[in-house]
Amino acid sequence: MSEEKRFARRRFFQEGLRELLKPLSKAVEPMERAIRQFESLAAESKEKTPALSSLPSVWLRPPGAIHPDSSFVDTCSRCRKCIEVCPAQCIDIDPNCQRGNGAPYIKPDEMACVVCEGLKCMHTCPTGALSPIPIGEINMGTAVVNHQICVRSRGEDCTICIDTCPIGSVAIELRDAKVHVIEDGCIGCGVCQQQCPTEPKSIIVLSREVWEQRVR
Repeated sequence: MSEEKRFARRRFFQEGLRELLKPLSKAVEPMERAIRQFESLAAESKEKTPALSSLPSVWLRPPGAIHPDSSFVDTCSRCRKCIEVCPAQCIDIDPNCQRGNGAPYIKPDEMACVVCEGLKCMHTCPTGALSPIPIGEINMGTAVVNHQICVRSRGEDCTICIDTCPIGSVAIELRDAKVHVIEDGCIGCGVCQQQCPTEPKSIIVLSREVWEQRVR
């Protein structure tokens, strides 16, 4: 076969392949545009709410836990008495130490502290890792709201987090039609987070340790 014929044959296959790929190219272009738009929106959202969007839901310590957290971990004997007396069954221990460093913790997404009458866990602790204190002095953490994903930003009249808070208006309220957490009143029980209907949660509780690092 002459060089001229081989060139003509190659060009024939190239043109044919180009025609076959035209529909695929047209289908891929809008997909690529959509991906670029999504990545742009995600980056924009992250810039607007870095403090909340970059933080996962964290575990909390039971009410009355001594501070700093390292002292709580060292003082706790892992006797499980706080777990046994908790009426809400919200306290747990992870034997693999992946949550709570092997000491009692609360995961509010699964079950929040209901601030039970008598606060039995702190009165049952034999080591002093949980110390009996008044409700107003409990500091398990502080709730933070992401208004961008709260259903109220879409015009829905949701007040579940406010209605279910065991502390009430001392800790959370509506302010200018938005959910507002009163930092000095919130004790970080996690009920608002557990009851929040959005996914991901529009309101989460940052543990005392995380909150103190965040506000420094």
